Amino acid sequence: MGRVARKKEGFTPARARNVIAVAKVLGPVVLPVVTPYVVKSASAVRDRWDRAKARRLGVSVEDLGHYTGKGGALHARIAGAADGVNELRAKANASKDDIEFAVSAESTLSQLAAAVRAAERMPTPRRKGAHRAVAAELDKIEERLLTSLGV
Repeated sequence: MGRVARKKEGFTPARARNVIAVAKVLGPVVLPVVTPYVVKSASAVRDRWDRAKARRLGVSVEDLGHYTGKGGALHARIAGAADGVNELRAKANASKDDIEFAVSAESTLSQLAAAVRAAERMPTPRRKGAHRAVAAELDKIEERLLTSLGV
C-alpha cells in the first residue's frame, strides 16, 4: 500500500533548534552583507516620512522638530498665521482696520499657542476639545487674514 500522509505540525521545538542552528551558521556571513542595505533603506523610509509630514504641516523639513507632539499641527498653523499677520503689518498699503486686526490677532495667536501647550498634558478627551476650540479660532483668524491680504 501507500504511505500514510502525515499531518504537518506547526513550529515545534525541533524545528526551532534547526532554525537557530542555521541562523548561527549563516548569521556571521549574511549580516555584514545585508546590514548596510537595511540601514540605507531605513534612512530612505525615514526621510520620506519626514518630508510627507512636513508637507502635510506646511513647514520645511528642517523646522519639523519644532512642531512635535499632539498639538504639532496646530503649532504649525499658529506659526503660519503669525507669519501672515507680520506680513499684513508690513504691507505698505495696510488700512487702519488691518493694523488693528494684526495687533489683535498677535495677542490671540499667543494665547492659542499657550492653550495648545497646556493641552499637551490634558487627558485625551479634554485635549481634543481644546484642540477643536483652538482650530475653530484659527479658522476665523486665517479667513480674516486671507481677506486682508487680498488672497
